[in-house]
Amino acid sequence: MQRNINREHALKLLNEKLTNKNLVKHSLAVEAVMRDLADHFDEDRNIWGMAGLLHDLDYEATIDDWTKHGTVTGDWLKDFDIPEEIFDIIKAHNADALNIKCETTAEKAIYAVDPVTGLITAAALMIPSKKIKELTTHSVIKKFKNKKFAAGASREHIASCDSIGLSLEEFLNISLKAMQKIEKELGL
Repeated sequence: MQRNINREHALKLLNEKLTNKNLVKHSLAVEAVMRDLADHFDEDRNIWGMAGLLHDLDYEATIDDWTKHGTVTGDWLKDFDIPEEIFDIIKAHNADALNIKCETTAEKAIYAVDPVTGLITAAALMIPSKKIKELTTHSVIKKFKNKKFAAGASREHIASCDSIGLSLEEFLNISLKAMQKIEKELGL
């Protein structure tokens, strides 16, 4: 018999599977941005948010084989009644390694959201207060243009926000505001 999964249970799984608490914070950030993007596009914020929350659930288990990252999560959650769409969105954040194409708006969104949260976190840590609430979209855009800053945050993936009809500035603004809403959970 399949069980439903709620956010509380998903958070428990996240904390069980990820020993690196920064990965948990990253997952919370991706969840927040995905929820706000769902609202922007008038989509299901619960589906988008759950995909964002669980997108890196198998990160530590697949760190030595990126061709499995995103798919092991599906195996772990097979006993839960989870819409297939969530698994497709989760896999889409690792589309390059899985050699898949992002088709839906949600899949394209998570592809851009995953690295943007890292860029925004790094930018917040660079300001003297280290408080995300003091970060502006303009300063994030400046950091985006500096390819050496937070080099692991793929500028190509972030810039793919145009595939969902958002300019870079619009996307960064939505992402920053979403993360500012959960500043306490992020420790920023």
